[in-house]
Amino acid sequence: MNLKPLEHLAIIMDGNGRWASLKRKPRVYGHVKGTKVAKQIITDCSRLGIKHLTLYAFSTENWFRPQAEVSFLMNILRRYLKRETSNLIKENIKFSIIGDMNRLPKDVVETVKESMLATSHCTGLHLVFAISYGSQQEITQAAKNLGKALLDGNLKLDEVTPEVFNRFLSSYPTPAPDLIIRTSGEKRLSNFLLWQAAYSEFYFTDKLWPDFTKDDLMQALDSFSLRKRRFGGVSENLENSLELNSGSNEVATH
Repeated sequence: MNLKPLEHLAIIMDGNGRWASLKRKPRVYGHVKGTKVAKQIITDCSRLGIKHLTLYAFSTENWFRPQAEVSFLMNILRRYLKRETSNLIKENIKFSIIGDMNRLPKDVVETVKESMLATSHCTGLHLVFAISYGSQQEITQAAKNLGKALLDGNLKLDEVTPEVFNRFLSSYPTPAPDLIIRTSGEKRLSNFLLWQAAYSEFYFTDKLWPDFTKDDLMQALDSFSLRKRRFGGVSENLENSLELNSGSNEVATH
């Protein structure tokens, strides 16, 4: 399979709860299975040479779930990082997070910081967990920080461009995602990377996240390879065709 180079892949890992319900199991059962799938997909992406992988692990809206489920998810995150940091180093994977760390339990914050520090020297895949993350909140905070820079005289109004604004986002300097995958059949971003996804390609699958496999990943990457990304412009073939048609019209009118 000849895959198109992909610098940044983002995944909305959806469907853990529904998967568990279909098996008449508690929702937490789905989260455990989903974590195992995430571990495998991280390794697959690393070995495929993808440079950045962002996983939507826990949204700002997820805080409204039952407290028992939230606590379980925090425990999963804590255990994952404690157990897997050495493996991340072995795979040369650098770890970081985006989101509001102030809302995380203190021991989780410490574990996150320890994993980030321990993997900071790694030069392979950059793994980003979006935890306690909401894109609207991220953009709002970026606007506040930009406004402060203006008020403090560190930035002039006519210097504000999309590129400059991008530097105030928590995801900076990670590039915008080339491809965003969402599992479970839902077809929306759910407050995920709204600014960054302006020209991202999307791939939706009905597979629930705990059933997602490397084969499913490869299908998504193969689909991406067939896309023509024009970023608001026109493809070279279409541009050549337009020039030829324009030339024909000029001949016909003389």
